[in-house]
Amino acid sequence: MISFIHINNFALIDTLEVNFNNGFSTITGETGAGKSILLGALSLVTGARADLSVIKSSDKKAVVEVHFSLKQYKLENLFGSLDLDYEESTIVRREILPSGKSRAFVNDTPVRLDVLKELGVKLVDIHSQHQNLQIGETSFQFNLIDAFSNIDKIKEDYKLVLKDYNKKLKALNKLKTDQSDLKKEQDYNLFLLNELNEITLDGINLEEIEAEYDALNNSENIVELLSEIEGQIGDDTYGALNSINSIKSNFESLSKYSSSFESFYKRVIELSIELDDIYSEIDSKKGEFESNPTRLSELDTLQGKVNNLFQKHTVNSISDLIEIREKLNESVQFTENSDTLIAELETEILGLKQELDKLAKQIFDKRSKNIPDLVSKIESKLELLGMANAQLKFNLVHSDNYLSNGKDTLELLFQANKGGSFNEIKKVASGGEISRIMLVIKSLMAEYISLPTIIFDEIDTGVSGEISNKMADIMLKMSESMQVFTISHLPQVASKGNYQYKFYKEDINNVTTSSIIQLNEDERVKEIAQMLDGKNISSSALQHAKQLLN
Repeated sequence: MISFIHINNFALIDTLEVNFNNGFSTITGETGAGKSILLGALSLVTGARADLSVIKSSDKKAVVEVHFSLKQYKLENLFGSLDLDYEESTIVRREILPSGKSRAFVNDTPVRLDVLKELGVKLVDIHSQHQNLQIGETSFQFNLIDAFSNIDKIKEDYKLVLKDYNKKLKALNKLKTDQSDLKKEQDYNLFLLNELNEITLDGINLEEIEAEYDALNNSENIVELLSEIEGQIGDDTYGALNSINSIKSNFESLSKYSSSFESFYKRVIELSIELDDIYSEIDSKKGEFESNPTRLSELDTLQGKVNNLFQKHTVNSISDLIEIREKLNESVQFTENSDTLIAELETEILGLKQELDKLAKQIFDKRSKNIPDLVSKIESKLELLGMANAQLKFNLVHSDNYLSNGKDTLELLFQANKGGSFNEIKKVASGGEISRIMLVIKSLMAEYISLPTIIFDEIDTGVSGEISNKMADIMLKMSESMQVFTISHLPQVASKGNYQYKFYKEDINNVTTSSIIQLNEDERVKEIAQMLDGKNISSSALQHAKQLLN
């Protein structure tokens, strides 16, 4: 429920603060006093687009702040899905800056407009003449029937199965399209895959292959150079080993004369040992580089194939070729197994279709069973509102199409007078008739589902005093389970409220300003008498006002 409203620098309002209570509140005042401004402000905090023209003083921002008590609404899950912290006392604020930009906050957390709209639907229902057009919308008509039929659980089950059905149907169509495309390319893909599989790509190291190829390709030069080095080291007359041995012998002799030469002697010994090791290994090394035309040819062929694959697939690494091979393998396997996958999906879809048909039939049966009782209740209440001959007819047809809430199509027809013919309600019902029908429908919906705070904007326009009295009784009854406001110019309606508020205008320093006050008992008598008799209130009007209030 709305517990408090603060408005600043908005339209004709400088600053307005007002507390509200649960139950039935009526709002009165002269035409143009500010009642529509209140609705405009509430529309802003429920997600309506901002208009720069509503700023009263162009150098300051306009602010609308509404406090809601949410204890009875059970909105914790909604707040969670919107990523908002839930508080039983929630504050929604909307600011319009002089620049034209708009900001919105829920409990001081900035929110987008779409979030505000989704939350606003659960908080306030502003029922204006424009909203009367809802009665011609199929979705609204279904909501009415379904609330009365208590089929939320079946509908939820249906929606979950429908979501899975559509998902799998989409997957099946994609699978069939992919299969058709891939079958055209299957032979070529298989050729490419076989070509890639001719080489064991996973074990190839190009750097090692290139190094081995270079070595084998130059084996004669390598062996020749190694033989020459072998002679340079081991020749009996001029070899390095012979020279080092002579040097070693000389340092050995020198170390006998001075210990300072011992370190040289030891170092030469190390050189001798290292060179001798090299000399010993040269022979086996020559064996490694013996000519191997067969291996050289294998490496040349392998490098050629790899380079051809690089060019064909426009890549430059073995890892890229392996990735292409895996994708081709998946594609080939998919194409070969696609018939099985399609058959499995078709079986699953058939099962889901049967489940959907079963749930949709349950929904249709529930609706069909409850429509007569619903029509009877609506017509009974309409009779109380002066529409004794009004008749409604819901044409519910079970179709072959899977719709978002079942397989049914719906048409609401209306007949206002005896002997008339049924036609679409929006074509044949007058504005006053639609207002009364909508009031009856909203009152019935309030009995079966939890509705937010509802504000009726002059729903009693164009009806007689007696009928408006009955309409007020319906709104008063609704207020037993929810917060109800009505903006009215009729004393019969205004007097039914548990609380009454009055909008008024006054000129301050040649500037017109709107404001609102909650009327006490004496002020209510005077206000209702004025609604009955005009500004010059007679004693009979005062007496009549007291009678209405009692």
